[in-house]
Amino acid sequence: MSSSSTNGVTILSKHTVFPEQKSTLSDLKLSISDLNMICCHYIQKGCLFSNRSIPSHTLIPLLTNSLSRALSIFPPLAGRFVTDSDGYVYITSNDAGVDFVHATATDRRVADLLSPTDVPHFFKELFPYDKKINYDAHFSPILAVQVTELADGVFIGCAVSHAVVDGTSLWNFFNIFAEVTRGATSVSRLPDFRRESILVSNAVLRLPEGEIKVAFNADEPLRERIFSFSYVSLQKLKAVVNHRSLPENVDVELIGKESNDTNVKPVTSNETVEVSSFQSLCALMWRAVTRARNLPETKTTTFRMAVNIRHRIEPKLSNYYFGNAIQSIATCASARDVLSNDLRWCAEQLNKNVKAHDSATVRREVEDWEREPKCFALGNKDGATMQMGSSPRFPMYDNDFGWGRPVAVRSGAANKFDGKMSAFPGREGGGSVDLEVVLAPEAMAGIEKDPEFLLYASVKLKHFSEWWCFHA
Repeated sequence: MSSSSTNGVTILSKHTVFPEQKSTLSDLKLSISDLNMICCHYIQKGCLFSNRSIPSHTLIPLLTNSLSRALSIFPPLAGRFVTDSDGYVYITSNDAGVDFVHATATDRRVADLLSPTDVPHFFKELFPYDKKINYDAHFSPILAVQVTELADGVFIGCAVSHAVVDGTSLWNFFNIFAEVTRGATSVSRLPDFRRESILVSNAVLRLPEGEIKVAFNADEPLRERIFSFSYVSLQKLKAVVNHRSLPENVDVELIGKESNDTNVKPVTSNETVEVSSFQSLCALMWRAVTRARNLPETKTTTFRMAVNIRHRIEPKLSNYYFGNAIQSIATCASARDVLSNDLRWCAEQLNKNVKAHDSATVRREVEDWEREPKCFALGNKDGATMQMGSSPRFPMYDNDFGWGRPVAVRSGAANKFDGKMSAFPGREGGGSVDLEVVLAPEAMAGIEKDPEFLLYASVKLKHFSEWWCFHA
């Protein structure tokens, strides 16, 4: 393929990478959780690396060869969708291959991408398959990888059908891709391709005729920022939410870190509900965004949290179950209740719904879907919805391809709408969290001056060089 250029990114080549070994895997039927996502965009996630010294003529063969080996471990990613005569959708692991794109943007430096206050629109050029619909995996690759060489670094971006993987499955693949590139001859976190749970249904999803589109306006004007929350800041927030003091000399490193997927034991016997730091952070965002939107008091607001159900369902699924195993927990309250009550009240509403989402609840949602099969409608049609996705527990910074850990993790333009938030682990580790926040411009301006929110969100350094010298 001849080179082409767009927005400072020059595409040097594009070709198909095939699995190193032929697949022997049987066709995999899409589960309810998979089918839920078939009308959404491909997931786009990538890692930014600095100070890479490997020349192109070595780097590209290295990555294509290791990708080929990784695809032999994940044969469905090199397959295609097929729909049978009954309307069931399967992944056939037919070794059709994945797209591999080699690009350059040698006028851009790592600092150019990380120093602006807002996430630069340029990031979307670092991913293949811009706003591609998951259903399209019927007639194009399930996975594409784009490697873009920068002036002083490299960005490795993946786009993969969200009807094939969720975040857990994607980052397991990304980790193994990096591990194989480093020279590993065997991997310990092998994907589990079994389809034996209640998520695999006999109900048929009937898609609308004509063009399949996402349920939101993918072209609406938006702002996107990364807000960082240190571990110390999150523990202070959690202490406030749980109505207890945090002594000045406390060693916060001794306090266990939590997420929305864990049950936390009470700190004292007097506390009946211990709200996790992540749920506390969600409550903070619920209030800040609701305030910034200037909603009528009676307007119902909704905070949605995507949760991993691998361990919520009985019998439990493997940690490395390959596919989607997520459900959305919606917590609703009027704008008046969100803003007139304190953080504790908001966090308790979230905590109550997360704890209640047990195996019986998962089964009820499955039964509800079987009565009325339909795609999950992402978006914010009522102007009062927020959606929290991803997880600070995903091993995003474990992707060492042989030249060190990433300096940043970013996503593309896929599935972005007013109120979409994604939680990433902070680069410094230790329980810190980065929130990717997408909002309408006026709402973003509102949280940027929200006193309660700013008590906990880290302030960006005025001079990026300070950060760079410390972290590079």
